[in-house]
Amino acid sequence: MPTDQHFDVLIIGAGLSGIGAAWRLQRQRPRDTYAILEARGAIGGTWDLFRYPGVRSDSDMYTLSYPFRPWREPESLASGDKIRKYIEDTADEAGITRHIRFGTRVVRADWSTADAHWTVHTADGTVLTCGFLYGCAGYYSYDEGYQPDFPGLGDYTGQLVHPQFWPPDLDYRGKRVAVIGSGATAVTLVPAMAADAAHVTMVQRSPTYVTPLPNRDVIADLARRLLPPKAANRVARAKNILLTQGFYQLAKRRPKLVRRALRSVAIRFLHNPGYVDEHFKPHYDPWDQRLCVIPSGDLYQSITSGRASVVTDHIETFVPGGIRLKSGTVVDADVVVSATGLSLLPVGGIALSVDGDPVEVGGTAAYRGLMLGGVPNFAYCIGYVNASWTLRADLSHRYLLKLLDHMERHGYASATPTAPPGTGRPLLDLSSGYVRRALDKFPRQGNRDPWLVRQNYLRDVLTTPRADVTRDMRFTRRPAPVRRSEEAFS
Repeated sequence: MPTDQHFDVLIIGAGLSGIGAAWRLQRQRPRDTYAILEARGAIGGTWDLFRYPGVRSDSDMYTLSYPFRPWREPESLASGDKIRKYIEDTADEAGITRHIRFGTRVVRADWSTADAHWTVHTADGTVLTCGFLYGCAGYYSYDEGYQPDFPGLGDYTGQLVHPQFWPPDLDYRGKRVAVIGSGATAVTLVPAMAADAAHVTMVQRSPTYVTPLPNRDVIADLARRLLPPKAANRVARAKNILLTQGFYQLAKRRPKLVRRALRSVAIRFLHNPGYVDEHFKPHYDPWDQRLCVIPSGDLYQSITSGRASVVTDHIETFVPGGIRLKSGTVVDADVVVSATGLSLLPVGGIALSVDGDPVEVGGTAAYRGLMLGGVPNFAYCIGYVNASWTLRADLSHRYLLKLLDHMERHGYASATPTAPPGTGRPLLDLSSGYVRRALDKFPRQGNRDPWLVRQNYLRDVLTTPRADVTRDMRFTRRPAPVRRSEEAFS
């Protein structure tokens, strides 16, 4: 099939991961040709898609930002528009933007062993080829969020919106708002909307652990005053990595202690132990699901001010004026926001095949958390569940480049992870509903390296750069060029 162009590397997605991958690639392997295929019309990925009120990071920006381009803004927990601008500026300054093909949605990619390349098909009919394909499109669908089948929804006379598709002209000033959900999106929306709404009610089926963090990092501010910018960023980054990883390990080893600590913090803000136990005391242990951050306790402050409230109950049905709960309580709402989660989607929903055989991603094994067993010259980028996405993403980029360097030195055309038997553990180590609903779609992991995916940056940052790229990897050499004398007799 004729193609429009061949590249050494094709990167799918121009979000935080894709721009970081391109920066590493062109710095370490400047001779490689590459392009970034972006389905949307702008840089930013998640941070361009989500435009709901208050959208922000729930990881500190000293670890969410790129290690090669320090975060300069004063906020530790930044708004979505500032993160998007940061990614755009990184791409512009590094000359990456000109390599992006916007409005280019990849629908299929076929590997040919004989040709030692991928043939990539896009929605508009464009066909490209590449030696290595790197999926940096995240792990959820941009086309649809998770939306339960709410009973009685047809009777509701107000407006229902999903945060993933926020109407730019939605006016909720002075209106009663109900936010369904208790995760990161819900705890962000409630205080942001409470500033202008008549009242905001967070309707949750079960509580989620939340923890207040200051919006400004005093250690980072002090380091900026005393140290050069790069050194100050390293100090703030190291401190936050140690704190977040230490807290995660403490939660896993001493869950009762962490439960008590989070409850004490909530009581200090809300001044009502009964309210805390009813609405902010989950039945699971901390970090069995992702912990939600609330900057400077803004959710708690909205509740104590009377502008927001929480109800913990199951939805029985929608009614014309709002939501009736199983307890019989009716939550009056002119606007209902369904912050009910994401629809997870592996490798950007791309249909992969190897020599004509379809790849069932859910039936593959995860190699170092970034390649698929049995699939040549393909990698995907997934961040940590217990730390900033960028920490693992950057390690993945660096490992991939190490693999490409090894292949070039030895004249290899392809690298294929060879999975051992017995891989069957879930890739994502969370019990959240949105994760459980999609576990069968994602690759599985094993019980030994390099098939074990750990959620431990401190360990990974030491071991990944030193990892043996040949372990459990099958390489094939490039075919020798045909001599003219051989051509004559062929």
